[in-house]
Amino acid sequence: KVPDEKTVWAFREALTVSDLIKDIFEQFTVFLESKGYLINEGKMIDASFTIAPRQRNTREENEIIKKGEGKELWKDKPNKKRQKDIDARWTKKNNVTYFGYKNHTKVGSKSKFIENYLVTDASVHDSQPLDGLLTDKDAGKELYADSAYTGDAQEKVIEKYNMINQVHEKGYRNNPLTETQKANNTVKSKTRARVEHVFGFMEQSMQGLIVKSIGLLRANGIIGLMNLTYNLFRYEQVTRFS
Repeated sequence: KVPDEKTVWAFREALTVSDLIKDIFEQFTVFLESKGYLINEGKMIDASFTIAPRQRNTREENEIIKKGEGKELWKDKPNKKRQKDIDARWTKKNNVTYFGYKNHTKVGSKSKFIENYLVTDASVHDSQPLDGLLTDKDAGKELYADSAYTGDAQEKVIEKYNMINQVHEKGYRNNPLTETQKANNTVKSKTRARVEHVFGFMEQSMQGLIVKSIGLLRANGIIGLMNLTYNLFRYEQVTRFS
């Protein structure tokens, strides 16, 4: 018999509060390594927005939240305060506004398994968690990512882990990409685009990339379970057709 919604919620809450979800994710990653699914392949890095319930705050309240002082708000209204997410942030990309968090992931370029992830608020630039996603095991592997991961700081991180830089090159004002650079980006895209399959599956088949909780702690837990669930689906797909 399938447990009811409250039972599932309580179990997820217990995992989240105990900070066990990342441990469980890493245990399954070790299992995948033991089966030979994560060996000798390049890595793809990308981030996806995870939408949270929008907050209706005043401009003054939002300014206080941005300063990291949101805990000082609504002290005289505890019920209202419990419904306020002071960790999620607004951001805009391609003229579309988002509110919530980001799921930063490292994905195997061949296997399409998520190997590592970090959760931040939506305003954090895609490239900032790069150092936290890579490990010494990635040495000698190709790293694929879009042009958001270009820059001196990112190049230093890639060199730190001795990876082969396959990040898309980026054109600048008065310094556009050459035809050779455009051609190189096209070749890289054939591999890098595979990471979109991961988020596409989570968005469509799992109906994910949305959190209905309050705060970074619970968002971290929910997004971690999304990533783990995706890997379980992916493992079933791989074993079925292998």
